[in-house]
Amino acid sequence: MFDIYEELKKLPDKPGVYIMKDKDGNIIYVGKASVLKNRVRQYFQSSSNHSPKVAAMVSRIKEFEYIVTDSELEALILECNLIKKHKPKFNVLLKDDKSYPYIKVTMNEEYPRIMMTRRVLKDGAKYFGPYSNVTAVKETIDLIKKIFPIKTCNKVLPRDIGKGRPCLNYHILQCLAPCQGDVNKFEYRNLMKDICSFLGGKQENIIKRLEEQMKAAAENMEFEKAARLRDKINSLKHISEKQKVLSTAMEDQDVIAFAREQTDACIQVFFIRGGKLIGREHFVFEGTGDVDDRELMTSFVKQFYSSAEYIPREIILQEEIDEINLVEDWLTRKRAARVNVKVPKKGDKAELVKMVAENAVVALNQFREKVKNEEAVVKEGLEELKSILGLARKPQRIEAYDISNTGVSENVGSMVVFFNGLPLKKEYRRFKIKTVEGQNDYASMQEIIYRRFRHVKEERDVPAQLQEETSQEKRNKKKKIDAMPDLILIDGGWGHLNAVCEVLRELDINVPAAGMVKDDRHNTRGLVFSEGEVELANRIHALRLVTAIQEEAHRFAVEYNRKLRGKRYTKSVLDEIEGIGPKRKKMLLKHFGSINRIKEAGVDDLLKVKGINRSVAEKIYEFFHG
Repeated sequence: MFDIYEELKKLPDKPGVYIMKDKDGNIIYVGKASVLKNRVRQYFQSSSNHSPKVAAMVSRIKEFEYIVTDSELEALILECNLIKKHKPKFNVLLKDDKSYPYIKVTMNEEYPRIMMTRRVLKDGAKYFGPYSNVTAVKETIDLIKKIFPIKTCNKVLPRDIGKGRPCLNYHILQCLAPCQGDVNKFEYRNLMKDICSFLGGKQENIIKRLEEQMKAAAENMEFEKAARLRDKINSLKHISEKQKVLSTAMEDQDVIAFAREQTDACIQVFFIRGGKLIGREHFVFEGTGDVDDRELMTSFVKQFYSSAEYIPREIILQEEIDEINLVEDWLTRKRAARVNVKVPKKGDKAELVKMVAENAVVALNQFREKVKNEEAVVKEGLEELKSILGLARKPQRIEAYDISNTGVSENVGSMVVFFNGLPLKKEYRRFKIKTVEGQNDYASMQEIIYRRFRHVKEERDVPAQLQEETSQEKRNKKKKIDAMPDLILIDGGWGHLNAVCEVLRELDINVPAAGMVKDDRHNTRGLVFSEGEVELANRIHALRLVTAIQEEAHRFAVEYNRKLRGKRYTKSVLDEIEGIGPKRKKMLLKHFGSINRIKEAGVDDLLKVKGINRSVAEKIYEFFHG
């Protein structure tokens, strides 16, 4: 039997990696520590300072292991490798750890070749990338072959020089035919250097040289050659214009920023090579609502660069990371050259980070819209909700209520309906609070719940033979909602829930209800209901669903509140004058241009306005002048 508290006493005062396991021996978390004894003990001390995620993890730990290392740097490398291997449940995981495609120019060979590769080796070749997808690489290589007359065959040079006849590309001037010895290796290597400059975003020198060659060809009456050079120059200029310059320093950089919402986060990476953007990629981290920004960025940087084939000289981050100096040393060792990790607060680099963050917002919104409508995700969310609340079946119709009283006098409520996990907007209702003075959320919530369900009790209490309806009653009934919900969700905690349950008991409405509670950052945290309070951090599908419902109820309530406030602010002093309706008010303002000029007008002046008779003109004059 593993005794955790006895094993804690044996922890060494050295750097290393610790491995947490559950009752089945599964690895659920891997971490690094500069001092193992101090770090591991923190998990098993007072839980009041633990985040919900850490508290949930600690409750599952049944044993732990540790590996002592000689230095923090070794511990960091080992941590990255173990996370990548075991993918522990409670680590922030980078799911997409694919290797990116690069373009390789074999400048280490006598007659260089150009190809696609996913491995960057220290073999003397030139590598360009990473590119975001294989298609981009293939298109770039095809374009190079059209612009530059390089060989595309499989002949091995110089071994195969002079063996066989030249291919069709030679005859259509798409290849210099090095296989025939028509061009020496120095000329051919210079051509490949031009290709490297092109891939590095330095087309200006190539264009300048080609323009000189084009002029010389034209002067020598070699018009076909001049035309071919002109076409190449136009192609290069077009490509140069399409490439966006992001860094005037013309450096290799990765810029990393993120966007977050209540359940998920999206990290965006821009790959800048030679000062120009050549690719970008985004990564979505699901269920990271309770992970702070620093931990999210630290975990991403470690995992992303542990498998990266190429590391640029500079990495620009939106957020500070833990042990930044240690991470720089680790990346420097991997790159075999100095790597700088920076978190700019102002200037061009800060603006660059801001742009990447804006792209992350777009990618995250696209992910949210996709997930929101995925049938499997919604179905799983309803299933989890049923399990959490102990419902007899999955809730088909969910009604959610919220109060908005951000105005001075406007106090409103909203009801949104989700049917099978998706919004049913034709069933939405909004309420203007009538019986509550001031800002009293509990009483306001009780009013809208009473107004929503009172007709259910009224119809139950009336005998069937007395339920004859007048035409007016029928019209009123159209405004009622006959469908009963399977679940009522309230935006608020225990106070709101108790207030609602009191009204439901009074009306004898037997529908389960729960309150949707938020954390300190106003993100959906959990549910309160008759059995207690439940955190949703580890119920990602239920958390997504409840978050979507809570946000929609809040949006609908605030929208109505703003609408009423807008009406109040556009109300005119003319509305207080007897006999002045919307049409006469409009004509008065159109004629005089302002309220002040109406105040200054006499009765005869007012009579000149279309639709204003003497009686009304005198009332307007008396209103302003007594």
